[in-house]
Amino acid sequence: MSYAKRLLHTRYRVNDLERTVQFYRDVLGLEEVRRHKSPRGSELAFLKAPDSDEEIEICYFPESGPVEVQPDLTHLAFEVDDLESFRKRIESLGYQFSDGPELKENGGGFAFIDAPEGYEIELVQQPKKVLT
Repeated sequence: MSYAKRLLHTRYRVNDLERTVQFYRDVLGLEEVRRHKSPRGSELAFLKAPDSDEEIEICYFPESGPVEVQPDLTHLAFEVDDLESFRKRIESLGYQFSDGPELKENGGGFAFIDAPEGYEIELVQQPKKVLT
């Protein structure tokens, strides 16, 4: 029996390809790994986080009409080393958390930031490892 082997990419359609790619690159630190036009005319940019194999496919296809992201429809989650350091850096770029941070006693926590189209991005700080 054959099953899916691994997740390759997740696609998000957007109204402004350049603005969205800039957000993922400058705010989240993702790398644009390739860009091309699909046979039907969609403009596609693929990005990935430094320590991940999975990619995000950003699609610009205005013929499908404007993108209207519904609240709480979907989100992407990224691990960050430190939410407070991340907050300070994004504030210097003119962004802020849309929710959180929520920190736990074990040193873990999470916060959210909205991408340009309104897609929600979760930022996760892993709990501190306890040496035994």
